[in-house]
Amino acid sequence: MTAPVTTPSPPPAAAPRGLAKRDSQRSLLHRFLARPEVGALVGAIAVYAFFWAVAPSFRPAGSLSLVLYQASTLGLMALPVGLLMIGGEFDLSAGVAVTTSSLAASMFSYQLTTNVWVGVSLALVLSLAIGLFNGIMLVKTKLPSFLVTLGTFLMLQGLNIAITKLITGNVATNDISDMAGFKTAHAVFAADIHIGGVAVKVTVFWWLGFVALGSWMLLRTKFGNWVFAVGGQKDSARAVGVPVARTKIILFMLVGLGAWFVGMHNLFQFNSIQSGTGIGNELLYIVAAVIGGCLLTGGFGSVVGPAIGAFIFGMVSQGIVFAGWDANWFQFFLGLMLLGAMLLNTWVQRQAARR
Repeated sequence: MTAPVTTPSPPPAAAPRGLAKRDSQRSLLHRFLARPEVGALVGAIAVYAFFWAVAPSFRPAGSLSLVLYQASTLGLMALPVGLLMIGGEFDLSAGVAVTTSSLAASMFSYQLTTNVWVGVSLALVLSLAIGLFNGIMLVKTKLPSFLVTLGTFLMLQGLNIAITKLITGNVATNDISDMAGFKTAHAVFAADIHIGGVAVKVTVFWWLGFVALGSWMLLRTKFGNWVFAVGGQKDSARAVGVPVARTKIILFMLVGLGAWFVGMHNLFQFNSIQSGTGIGNELLYIVAAVIGGCLLTGGFGSVVGPAIGAFIFGMVSQGIVFAGWDANWFQFFLGLMLLGAMLLNTWVQRQAARR
């Protein structure tokens, strides 16, 4: 009896080369569109091209240096605020916290006649303590971060003015430019670095360095995974062992760290501080983060996105000046950018979700 002869089945037909190529391209396109900062990048290119066309004085390297400086002072705070938003929270006290930090460093150094670095160190402790307070209040009371930080905002606003008037007899601090340690502190926080004949503020380099560090932390570390988890699904994250409370407290303290750094720049750039400044800046930080792709609902965003959002802010604020327009147009452009960014981010996410 002979064994039955089996005919080998033909191998599955390979997909046509053109179809496979289109699938690969579509996959790359979807991955690109899924990036949170794509909308901000498109917006930045459009804004740059617009002011390049309408304002010739916007084009020189010196003008770009001014744009980057404006972007850096905003971006240094937009970065931790963006991280906090990815973690699902807000901080409305971020603007006045910058002023609180610089006031503390200035008055402590001047009134006690110490080296300014002593005041800088005290201000760092105070800024981290404010972030710690916000974080602990959030996790202990279970109140929305909007309400917690609104209370902190009002308290700091009142303390900034009241304590400054009580100690100095004025609404501004004294000039500290002749005190010990000022030159070295100015070199760290407010120096000009000349590149090809163009003066670039040191804050630009600090900003870019922090963006690189923050991107690595968010995308390559366990803490970065925790940030996305607590912002997206807090209860699920807690169920799998993510330290939700600790992560949120650290995020608020990072905002405090950013407030300290920007506060020190303001102090050593202008030598004294007005106690009523900083009000409203918290909205600019949030706007930069939203333009950069950070969702108001949390769980989605990047570090690069808020940096691009801050760059757009710098281009608009300086571009209006270079174009010779009324400065009041800035608020209009800011609102337009915010609405446009939210609409574009929504469209990008829908495109990325299509398969």
